[in-house]
Amino acid sequence: MTQHDFRAPTINDFIEALGSDSPTPGGGTGAAVTGALGASLVRMLANLTIGRKKYADHEELMQAVAEQAKEEEWKLMELAAEDAAAYEAVGAAFRLPKESDEEKAARSHAIQEALKGACEVPLRVMERCLEVIALAKQAVQRGNTNAVSDGAAGAELARAAMKVASYNVMINIDSIKDAEYAKDARTRMEEIFYMGTNAANEVDRHVMGMWNPASANA
Repeated sequence: MTQHDFRAPTINDFIEALGSDSPTPGGGTGAAVTGALGASLVRMLANLTIGRKKYADHEELMQAVAEQAKEEEWKLMELAAEDAAAYEAVGAAFRLPKESDEEKAARSHAIQEALKGACEVPLRVMERCLEVIALAKQAVQRGNTNAVSDGAAGAELARAAMKVASYNVMINIDSIKDAEYAKDARTRMEEIFYMGTNAANEVDRHVMGMWNPASANA
């Protein structure tokens, strides 16, 4: 666990920290927290379904969705802290001494390794958000129809979080000299985002079809 823990402060504390002149927390942390909010809304839909006779056939599924969504919340909040730490590691690497050739080489290596770390965290955020959207898809298809808007909102927050996290991947890839790593990271990012976007679109079509059947065939 890093020195950062964004699970403890109030929402106002976090917003103030995000808007301050400190480089951390930043966009990557914001993405992770947004993904966690999305997971919470999916869990809400599941919990509003559990115990209702009308949805008894889906009780076991909704319990599983609620449990998994809760786990995703915690994983994403841990990643929020890891993202801030990863960014600080990049800054620390750039501050290393660079007087001698040995120092320059060590500094260059440290920077490259830190940049890779700063790519890995948002990629993991994207993976977790993909899971959140998959849970949302199950929840809106089988859950309480009076609360599907919350599940759909969770999917959209997770989609937005994926996009924001992808920005953090790309900005770091741009400075990584290891071409093979950069290519693999970009491919991983694009694949996750493609799958997440398709799944989120399915969620959107499903709920829009419930409220406006004509739109489902548009």
